[in-house]
Amino acid sequence: MYINKLYIDGECIETGKTIEVINPATKNVIGNIPNGGEIEAMLAVDAAYKAIKSWSKKTADERSKLLLAWHNLIKENLDVLAEIMTTEQGKPSEEAKAEIEYANSYINWFAEEGKRVYGE
Repeated sequence: MYINKLYIDGECIETGKTIEVINPATKNVIGNIPNGGEIEAMLAVDAAYKAIKSWSKKTADERSKLLLAWHNLIKENLDVLAEIMTTEQGKPSEEAKAEIEYANSYINWFAEEGKRVYGE
């Protein structure tokens, strides 16, 4: 279920270092996550710098559609995301779902607001 790699610039990268994730309710290790450092941070910054060039060429409508697609993916995977939050944080499932839905509402808002670019 969990991929133990960082996703940077379209590639999954192994750091060689990991951090254990512990379920607070059971104290069991539920997985390991990559422990990125300075090198991985610089790779991510470089990837973001490279990505902004193509992103800035997209129209407001294209950007909106991409954000809405992301919003819809979160919505479609709400139960899975809530299960992950519950397992790694001990948060009740319904509270996790509510938190995800609330955060996702911002993505939707920015997708809609992004259509109203006034050249500023």
